[in-house]
Amino acid sequence: MYYEITVVQFSKMLNNLAAILEKAELAAVQKRYDMSVLLNARLAPDQFNLIRQIQIACDTAKLAAARLTGKVDDAPKHDDSETTLAELKTRIEETLNYLASFSESDFAGASERQISQPRWEGKYVTGAEFAIEHAMPNLYFHITTAYAILRHNGVDVGKKDYLGAMPYKV
Repeated sequence: MYYEITVVQFSKMLNNLAAILEKAELAAVQKRYDMSVLLNARLAPDQFNLIRQIQIACDTAKLAAARLTGKVDDAPKHDDSETTLAELKTRIEETLNYLASFSESDFAGASERQISQPRWEGKYVTGAEFAIEHAMPNLYFHITTAYAILRHNGVDVGKKDYLGAMPYKV
């Protein structure tokens, strides 16, 4: 299950994010404004801008897989210096490539693994708690916020863009 909700589902959502960023780029060209306007947009004065939402979504995805598999030291490091759409696309691509390096067997024991972060001040949660109560909601929050920033600024995106392709059965 942890492979599916991190590698598979997080990859799908990051690909959906990349696709809505393509629509944002097209909107900027069509409406003749600088893409940096969108990249620096935010929904509220005390909320992160679009750039930071994308950075955190990528960090959440890669570090969730890394923490659940006990491979934190192998996770790619990013210095959060992106300022252009091209740089953000590269970050998403690097994150997707990293997620693709995992196999289902890497997640053996993930449910019971004790997971902590520096800001948790020595506290920890189990892998199951981390995946369900932290990683998944955090990823969806930041991708939803990125989507909302674009939508609020007139980019033609809708629910299908956010959800992406569904695995319908016949």
